[in-house]
Amino acid sequence: MAGNGSNRSNFLRGFLIGSFLGALAGILFAPKSGKELRAELKQKGEEAFDEAKHLYSEARSKANAILEEGRHKAKEILKEAEEEASVVMKEAKTKVKKVKEATEAGIEAAKHKLSKEEEKDETEA
Repeated sequence: MAGNGSNRSNFLRGFLIGSFLGALAGILFAPKSGKELRAELKQKGEEAFDEAKHLYSEARSKANAILEEGRHKAKEILKEAEEEASVVMKEAKTKVKKVKEATEAGIEAAKHKLSKEEEKDETEA
C-alpha cells in the first residue's frame, strides 16, 4: 500500500517534469524570431515569478494563521493550568490550616494532661 503512494508520487513528478520540458522544447523549437522568442520567454518568466510570489504569500498567510491559532490554544491551556493550580493551592492551604489546628489542639491537650498529672503528683506528695 505504501509503495502505491510512492508510485503515484513518482508518476506525478515525472509527468510534471515531462510537461515542463515539453513546453520548453515547444517554445525553443517554435518558428519564431529570436526577438519574439526572447519576449515570450521573458513574459513566461515574469508570469512564473508572479505565480511563485502569490503562492509564497498564500503559504505565509496560512503559516501565520496556524501559528496564531497555536498561540491562542497555548494561552488557553496555560490559563486553565493556572486556574487548576490555584484550586490545588487553595485546597492545600485549607489542609495545612487543618493540620496546624489539629497540632495546636493536640499540644493544648498534652499541656492540659501534663498539668493534671503534675497537680496529681503534687497532691500525692
